[in-house]
Amino acid sequence: MQNFHQIVDAVQTNCHITDARHAQDMTMCIFLLEMRQYYRWEYDIPYADNLPKDDLGNWLNERERLWVELEEQPYRPVPAASGTYDAFDADAINRDLVPEGFVYSAGFGRFRRPHFFLGRLHRAEQRDGFEVLVADCEYARDLIAPPAALQGKTIYIRREAVKSFLWGKVEEWGWKQQDNALGRALRYYDFVNQADASLERMTEVESEAMILHELGEGQAGQVLDDTAWSDMLMTCSRHRPELYARAVRDNLADCLVTLPTLLARDAQPSLHFYFANFEGMRKKLFPLLVSAYQLWVQDNDLAPLKQAVIRGQAHWLETGRKMIAAQRAGEADTRLVEIGEGAGL
Repeated sequence: MQNFHQIVDAVQTNCHITDARHAQDMTMCIFLLEMRQYYRWEYDIPYADNLPKDDLGNWLNERERLWVELEEQPYRPVPAASGTYDAFDADAINRDLVPEGFVYSAGFGRFRRPHFFLGRLHRAEQRDGFEVLVADCEYARDLIAPPAALQGKTIYIRREAVKSFLWGKVEEWGWKQQDNALGRALRYYDFVNQADASLERMTEVESEAMILHELGEGQAGQVLDDTAWSDMLMTCSRHRPELYARAVRDNLADCLVTLPTLLARDAQPSLHFYFANFEGMRKKLFPLLVSAYQLWVQDNDLAPLKQAVIRGQAHWLETGRKMIAAQRAGEADTRLVEIGEGAGL
């Protein structure tokens, strides 16, 4: 594409603007971890290589100065082949980019933080009424790189972000090498002798699991009324009610699609990896699922896990509908928290 460098420049500038506005929302620990991964991506440093401390420190200072310059600037329009589009009009931009072998995404993540990325298209497919666009090499990205996202009827999978996430988990397990869900998942790979090949294979396997989750998100949106759900999230003035709402929807999505499909396929590596990442509010609200997993590990019996998933389908749908009803009734954030705190299964 003749103007590809201009597209990259516009998208990366928008990534810097969103970082300038939202980097301070993270805790210092998370910020530094994410910045290390961002530096690794920007300089194409292999995962197994150590980062140069002095250069990293200088880069951090330069990046923060850039953010000060850009924080008040508006997001730039993206100059695609058929015209210049608003930065959030990903569908229009992709009508030009996808046929040329590229993919663009723009949307909002947790706490309404904007995310952008531009990458090379690895593959495109249709799944259950959704378009799945899988990107590999990324040319522009912001500090936070969600490995998967659903925007409208399009699912985005970012293989570079998936690999970075997985490698972080491999390193995490290597520190203590515990007999836990993560360790059980990693036994299906040989990261000691074939690290690169194992990472590539695990990326394919877990990218599929992420697609299943996003398909579950799509189904959850259909049964909950996506517009009403989005309206509810937009009215959350504090983080806690949004965390409860997102946990409820994540659990519903996984009970609708992710877990039933993994169980039907007997996809044991992904099932163990799922529970290695089942944490935070999702785990707090769904202890029955944790107990069922422990029974599988102990007795090699999947029946309790299957039963927990079936119970979860009805339970999380009912809870989500209660949250929407509370928002429609004009009830405050505290009511959403009350519903969330009483929703444990």
